[in-house]
Amino acid sequence: MGKSHSQRFLDIVNDAKSRVMECTVQDVQARVQNGEEFELIDVREDHEFNAARIPGAKHLGKGIIERDIEKAIPETSALIILYCGGGFRSALAADNLQKMGYTQVISMDGGFSGWKTAGFEIESGE
Repeated sequence: MGKSHSQRFLDIVNDAKSRVMECTVQDVQARVQNGEEFELIDVREDHEFNAARIPGAKHLGKGIIERDIEKAIPETSALIILYCGGGFRSALAADNLQKMGYTQVISMDGGFSGWKTAGFEIESGE
């Protein structure tokens, strides 16, 4: 990923990653191919989601996920896989959802950019 993140941001991401489960884009693709039931949540900004996304993903941006998750997914034991652009924001969101009592939250490491690089299907926006 070509972005340069500040050390303080990376510190809080690494702290969150020490508490959350992560998976690879290949793990998610295998779950999709196997027909597994799970909630795939895109936590990127509105403009990112609207431009392109993983097919079947629901959008709950990082700025509102904690506010809206209980309405979107009331069952705290539901399997939820979060993704963002590269796996940082999704780790932060996963950490917060766990603090809210969600027990099966996974952050997809590599995010949407990793998904695209792997050549997996994407859905374009409007």
